[in-house]
Parts: sequence; C-alpha cells; structure tokens
Amino acid sequence: MVSPPHEAMHRIFQHDPGLFSRVSRFLGVDIPAPVKATALPTDLTETNPVERRVDTLLRLETADQGSFILAVEAQGKKHPDKPASWAYYTAYLWTKYRLPTALLVVCQDPATARWAQQPVSCGPPQLPTLTVQPLVAGPHNMPVITDPEEARADLVLASLAAITHAAEPDVDVILKALSTALRDAPEDVAKPLIEFTAQGLAKRPAKNLWRNLVAVDLSFYTSYLAEEVRAEVRKEVRAEVRQEVRAEVRQEVRAEVRQEVQAEVRDEALTQGEARRAAADVLAVLAERGLPVSDAVREVIDGCDDPETLSRWLRRAVTASTAEEVVTGA
Repeated sequence: MVSPPHEAMHRIFQHDPGLFSRVSRFLGVDIPAPVKATALPTDLTETNPVERRVDTLLRLETADQGSFILAVEAQGKKHPDKPASWAYYTAYLWTKYRLPTALLVVCQDPATARWAQQPVSCGPPQLPTLTVQPLVAGPHNMPVITDPEEARADLVLASLAAITHAAEPDVDVILKALSTALRDAPEDVAKPLIEFTAQGLAKRPAKNLWRNLVAVDLSFYTSYLAEEVRAEVRKEVRAEVRQEVRAEVRQEVRAEVRQEVQAEVRDEALTQGEARRAAADVLAVLAERGLPVSDAVREVIDGCDDPETLSRWLRRAVTASTAEEVVTGA
C-alpha cells in the first residue's frame, strides 16, 4: 500500500513542476526554470505482463535548453531492486519520448538518500554500459527553512523542506515558519500545501505539531487534516458517550433490581414473622399441656423458619406425650 509520505514526496512536483529547477541548485546542478510543463502518464508497462509505474512523470520545456523528461520517485527505504527499475524507467522514457530524461529521487532518511545517489552500472566492472545515478533530494541537501520570510518566498519549496526533514530534529522550526508564511497565502494556494505537508509527516510526532499550527494559524482549513482530527475526536467522544450510557443503564438496572430485592426482602420478613408466631404457638400448646420443654427442643423450635414444618409440629403438640416427640416424630 502506498503511504502518505510517498505520495507527498512526488506529487508536490505535479502540483508545481517548476519546483524541480528551484530544488536543483541544492543538488549541485543548474536546471533552467520551465516555461511549460505537461504531466505525462506514469504507466511504463509494455506488452509483457510486468507492470512498471513511475511515481510522477513530467515533460518540462525550457526557453534555452529545450524540453526534457523528469521522472520523480519517492523512496522510503533501501531496496536492492530499485536501481534496475530506475534504469528501466530512464531507458524506456528516453526511447519513447526521444528526449533527455532526468530522474529525481526524494527521500526522508539520510541513509536511504546516500544509498540512492550512488551510481549503479548494469554491466560488469570493465563494461559499465549503462550507469544510473539519480539526483537525490533529502534531509542531507534540502534547505532548513526556519525564517517565515524565506518560506513565504517559496511556499512549495518550504513544504518540500518540511517533508524531507520530517524525521529530523529541526522539522518543528521548519513547520512553524511554514505555517506563519501560509497565513498570508490565498486559501487555494495554502490548502494543497497543508495537505502535502500533513501527508509527508505521516504518523511522526511532528504531525501533532503541524495539526496544532494549522488549527491556530490557519483556521480556514477544514479539509484533510480537520477530517482526520474529527475522526479521532469522534472516536474519543464515542468512548465517553458509551461510558455515560453504560452509567445511565446501570442506574436504571440498579433501580429495577432494588425494587425486586425490596420485594424479596419484604416477603422474607413476612415469612420470618409467620415462622416466629408459629414457633410461639407450638411452645404455648406444650406449656398449656404441662409438657416440659428442654433447652435443646426449644432451640430447635425457635430456630425453625419453615411455616409448613411448624404447622406440623403444632398439630403434634396437641397429642404428643413429650416435647421431644413433637420435633422428632414421623
């Protein structure tokens, strides 16, 4: 699955094709600014079943040096198969369009950037045949733009600087400068750059800072980032509401159970009262007949709380010869 940083690192060149010429001075080359740019299909698949697709593909036309093809690749980590793919892209595009072809690789990791800019030849050492050495833009050579005025002078470059430095300690200062610079930018200019920056930061800690800066400095913005925050807040609120509903239901159930328990306790109290009266009746009959009642028998009669048993003992007490016969008789 393509990640948001991957998309941001190359799609920003689709948004502003002239960015490449402005970036080139940081890469040690001098590419003239285009007077015209055309986005080309990124599908490089031939009739064979292997699909090959470059990230972003542009045809740039310059006033002094004519036209050339620019392929932009976003690279998140080292991959041993990539140089061969890049060689294919370059050769295929050169063959298809018959124009000089440039390859720019954009990275967020210094180690990946160093790996990507190493020349790789497809032939044996003594016969290099075709050597691929892309231009690489990354945290090692992209400017650290911390001045809002410098960011305001080239907002797209400032956004790319934030994206390429997403994992670097100085990204916070870059983001603050960018958000300040975007305050004065028209909404249609600021919105896509806010999204590119948010995508490029992905799930890194700086994403939270960017979210807060956007909320404070750019209150008009309600698209991608705001919807993402809304989804997170909705999840939090849903958990809170669930707890509140559970508490309400618990109170309702508690009230119902309390009524049931009150009824049960009331019935138990009535039953115990009947049992006490029945036990007293048994002892009264025995006393009336003059039958001695031992402490053990009295304890058995007083301790019985079964109305049916006490009723049976009461009938026996009328005819029994001893008190013991009342509680032990069949």
